[in-house]
Amino acid sequence: MGKGLFITGTDTDIGKTYVTAVLVNTLRKAGYDVGYYKAAVSGAPSVAESDAGFVNRFADIGESEDLLLSYLYSHAVSPHLAAHLEGHPLEKDVILKAWERVTKVFPYVTMEGSGGIMCPLRHDEKAVYYLEDVIQWLHLPVLLVADAGLGTINHVVTTCEYIKNRHISLKGIILNHWQGGIMEEDNVKMIEEITGVKVIAKVKAGDTVLSTDPALLASFYE
Repeated sequence: MGKGLFITGTDTDIGKTYVTAVLVNTLRKAGYDVGYYKAAVSGAPSVAESDAGFVNRFADIGESEDLLLSYLYSHAVSPHLAAHLEGHPLEKDVILKAWERVTKVFPYVTMEGSGGIMCPLRHDEKAVYYLEDVIQWLHLPVLLVADAGLGTINHVVTTCEYIKNRHISLKGIILNHWQGGIMEEDNVKMIEEITGVKVIAKVKAGDTVLSTDPALLASFYE
């Protein structure tokens, strides 16, 4: 069985998918055989046109679609609502079996979440699942993706505190939409000082690899 790492974000549309693609590409170019998995995607017409398809192409993984993604919803809403509207709720057993399959193929698997850490995946009379539940089921460590700009300190600190309170291993923070300058540099300083968690990478528009040592990135997988 391969090792895993979970990528979550402080919010929806924070750039998790792009950062995940850059992370996976960095490791693959360094010789690490890294795969990808996502439990659920909403708002995409096909796997190829989903977040999973984007990462697969960007990082040149060549992974089969049946390994990339378990649930594809056409409605561009939270997965729990999309599942309700489309009559196809997420099942825990499906996720566990899918994870077992993909980790038999790849020694390293990067799992991307949907939205933020508390994104509801299923919420009905039979079961209630949040994104954090998937992390707990699979015993995965986490990297947190956040925006580099104004307002990020509060978003990062509150998300970090939630993750820590759930006894989830938080390996580091990646700041997306990095432009530099005194405010963003101060954001890094304040985030690290308040949370005790390192900002391990800064991603600018157009980046295809991280400047972070690939060996350090690989060490985050458990």
